Amino acid sequence: MQYRSDGMAEAGLSARPVPALAYVLGLAGVLPFLGAGMLSVRADPVAAARGLVALDAYGAVILSFLGAVHWGLALAEQPGSTTAYAAWPLPGAQRARLALGVLPALIGWLALLLPDALPYWSGLLLLILGFAATTTVEARAARRGLLPRGYMRLRWLLTAVVIAVLIGVLVLRLLGASINW
Repeated sequence: MQYRSDGMAEAGLSARPVPALAYVLGLAGVLPFLGAGMLSVRADPVAAARGLVALDAYGAVILSFLGAVHWGLALAEQPGSTTAYAAWPLPGAQRARLALGVLPALIGWLALLLPDALPYWSGLLLLILGFAATTTVEARAARRGLLPRGYMRLRWLLTAVVIAVLIGVLVLRLLGASINW
């Protein structure tokens, strides 16, 4: 990808629409959040604990996936030989993309570890912050033309559902509410 002097991307990636299949698969990817979220607030404490672990784990996996999108885009932009990786000149946008490719995975990993040292809800809170921060940074990248057209519409939709589930579980668990089903 070529960049203008103001750091904006030249036409190319931002001109390509997001395939309809991405919407279908993205929405399907929300189902485990819904299922684990429902399990997390069951009256049965064993089932609720398993649901919470599943919710934290799936959240960490999906945060890693979101980061991998940017890692892949950064690597795909590299000009020249596939064996000359060490000689890549990495402009600021590519360095930022590589960082964005790793940080969500680290946040997800930390969200899995926090409940061992802090209250159980600390992992949920970190996942909420991780999804919100990742989507906010992606919105900046989209404004610079670094993401396919329509990507942010999909991301905002999926992120809204995920954060709503995480907040719902967090609030219900903190209030001691449960569902007996």
